[in-house]
Amino acid sequence: VQLQASGGGLVQPGGSLRLSCVASGFTSSYYTIGWFRQAAGKEREGVSYIGESTKFYAGSVKGRFTISRDNAKNTVYLQMNNVKPDDTAIYYCAARRGARLISSSWRQEEHYEYWGQGTQVTVSS
Repeated sequence: VQLQASGGGLVQPGGSLRLSCVASGFTSSYYTIGWFRQAAGKEREGVSYIGESTKFYAGSVKGRFTISRDNAKNTVYLQMNNVKPDDTAIYYCAARRGARLISSSWRQEEHYEYWGQGTQVTVSS
């Protein structure tokens, strides 16, 4: 199983960016994906999560970021709108098979089996 995150780059405050996470090697589409980020000098934190129909967002991105998935392409997207300098970080996608996570558990890294390599997002003018 491999996860390939892409789409990062330099964007101005207030701008938009779409991250992609392509999953390969799963034998079915029944897996769920979380997006995490790690800013310099800070711990990694959960940003968003998507199950088959469940979606969760961190409070800091709710209303600005949208997570979605295209099972035909084995891809999960994170649409980032109205980005802020505090959104600057390396963004990682992570996957787990089996039962979906709930609101109290999706941020916990130990629930994820596979991790992508990360993509850098820099928000700066």
